[in-house]
Parts: sequence; C-alpha cells; structure tokens
Amino acid sequence: MKTKNIAIVAGIVVAVGAATWAMKDGSESHADGAAAPGGKGNGAQPPAVVNVVAPQRQDVAVVQQANGTVTPIRTVDLHPQTTATIRQVHIKEGQFVKQGELMFSLDDREDRANLDKAQAQVARDRASLADLERQLKRSQDLFAQHFIAQSAVDTLRAQVDQARATLQADAAAARASGVTTSYTAIRAPMSGRVGGINVYPGSLVQPATSLTTITQLDPITVAFTLPESSLPSLLAAQKRGKVEVEALPGADLAPVKGLLSFVDNTVDPQAGTIKVKAEFDNRETTLWPGQYVNTKVIVQTLKDAVVIPQNAIITNAQGTFVYVLEKDHSARLVPVRRVYGAGVDAAVSGLAGSEQVITDGKQNVRPGAKVRLASDMGKGKGKDVHVADKG
Repeated sequence: MKTKNIAIVAGIVVAVGAATWAMKDGSESHADGAAAPGGKGNGAQPPAVVNVVAPQRQDVAVVQQANGTVTPIRTVDLHPQTTATIRQVHIKEGQFVKQGELMFSLDDREDRANLDKAQAQVARDRASLADLERQLKRSQDLFAQHFIAQSAVDTLRAQVDQARATLQADAAAARASGVTTSYTAIRAPMSGRVGGINVYPGSLVQPATSLTTITQLDPITVAFTLPESSLPSLLAAQKRGKVEVEALPGADLAPVKGLLSFVDNTVDPQAGTIKVKAEFDNRETTLWPGQYVNTKVIVQTLKDAVVIPQNAIITNAQGTFVYVLEKDHSARLVPVRRVYGAGVDAAVSGLAGSEQVITDGKQNVRPGAKVRLASDMGKGKGKDVHVADKG
C-alpha cells in the first residue's frame, strides 16, 4: 500500500513538471516569433489615416438667435364717447381702414338740436351786443354835448362788457355742443385692420361699450429677449449704425428683414435676459400680431477671420487644440481659441490660415506621430491596380 502511494505522488510530480516545461516552451516560441523579421508583434502602430482641410479666410457675421413674438406698434380699442344708439355701421370685420375713415354713425338728432340751440343763442348775444355798442356810442356823443351825465355812459359801457362776456360764454357752449355732436361720427384714429365688431344698427352703446379694435400692421414689431452677455456687443453695434434683424415667420415663407428699434433699459435679474424689439415693413402682411417667429440679430462682423470645420477642434482639460499636418507628414498640436461658432464651421484664432488642419481621423493621432492622407491611399490603390493590369 505504501509503495502504491509513492508511485501516485511521483506521477503527479512528473505531470506538473511536464506542464511547466510546455508553457515555458510555448512562451519562448511566441517571443521568438514576435522578434523575427517581418513579425507583427514588435509594438509599432501604423500611421493614422486622416483627412485635412485648408482654413478659409472670410468675413463672419456674429449672429444671436432667439424666439420672438410679433407685436403691433399700436392697437386701439374703440369706445363711443357718448350714450346713443348705433344708426349705421360703415365697415366690415377684418377690413383695412385708413385714418379718418368713417366707421360708425350714432343717432345724433338730440345733439344736433342742442347745437342749433347753442348757435341761436350766440346769434342773439351778438345782436344784443351790437345794440348796446350803438347805445354806448350815442351816449358818448350826448355826453360830449353835456346832455347826459358820466354815470349814464359808464352804465352802458358796463352793459357792453357784460354782453361781450356773455357772447364768449355762449360761443364756447356752442363749440362744446359741436364737439359732442362730432362724437356721433366715429372715425378711424389710424390706419389698420379692423377686428371683430360687437355692435349692430340699433344697439344702445355707452362709453364702456367696446365697438371694435384697430391694429396697425404696417410697420410692425417683433419682441424677443437676448442673454445679457450679448448686451455689450448689441449696444456697440447700435453705436456703429443700424442693426439688421431677420425674422423667419415659417418654414415655407422667406425671411423678412428689419432693423433693431428698442433695447430695454434694464436686464431681467431672474432670467438674465434683456428685452429688445425690431421693426419690420409689413406691406405684404407676412407678419401677424401674436405670431411666433425665429429671429437673428447680426451684432458683429469678424473681418477676414480664419474659419475651420468645427469637427477639427479638440477640447479637453488642457484647452482647445487642432492638429496641423507638417511637411514631413507628422502631426503638430496647435492651441487655438474658438472666437465664434455657428453650424459646422467656427472662426478661430491661433492659426495663420496657411496650415493643413486635420479633421477626420484625429482621434487616432498623437503629437509628432506620422499620419497618412486618405487621398494618398486612394491614389496608391489605383497605381497597384494599374500595374496588375499591365502585367
């Protein structure tokens, strides 16, 4: 039994030794293969395949975008200034009216009667004044001939002054009656579009009654907000001249252009925004009150800026960089600053504009490492195919 156990232990020792030798031999063979000429295990990576672009020099418009609301410059809610009944409605809902156009006529019979009465009173006052003036003149002549006393002349002069005052008061009352009568003809205070009409002929109206509204559509404004960070450039643009604003009323409509007309005098401290308005010509009524539109404001133009694709820019904890292709086909890391980015391109500083900037494939590039152009690889493949055909 003891001899059998010894034999088992010896067998296990031999097996372990054989396995160890096999593993060592395999690793040495693998190392020899990696070190052999033409082996693929030497750790050297092939050059990264990249695409490059040349920076463009051009003027770049710095644009601020925001959602805006179309707001009319003026909207008037028409009310009568007297209590009366509607005699006639001269307009229709949705109609365009010009300033001064007759819109409503009220029952004016009582007002015209009061006006005639006031005018008749003025005529009577004029006649009385003329008679007193004649009496005063005669009394002055008699006084000069010593036929009457001075007190009689003074009494007539006082009566003349009183009659003149009465005439002025009644004339003012007549003018007031004329103004009241004019309230029965309601005219458009401005040019614009008529809203809904809430009354009809025969309706009793009073000063609290809303007849309709008139909204000015041309010109019209768009109100929107911008971040307070854009305020300095916005004010600087205003000082340089007119600031152009573009509004896009809809996907199927062409954008309309206007000018910045208002910048609020305070910044909203809670939202961190500033209210602004732009005014637009609206002869074609492209913009409608209450409509939401997309707006663009050109606050600055970067002259002769260096423009590269956004996807060429690398941003990490150390900063913002791009890879530039050197003449020996190595990649050089160049720090840049994104001055303004819009869409797929960005204006940057830190480049002269004559470099070849790496775009696609930059994630595989290391500073100083060699790279291969994708365009050169295509040319090489073409040459190989041509040689094969020739042979």
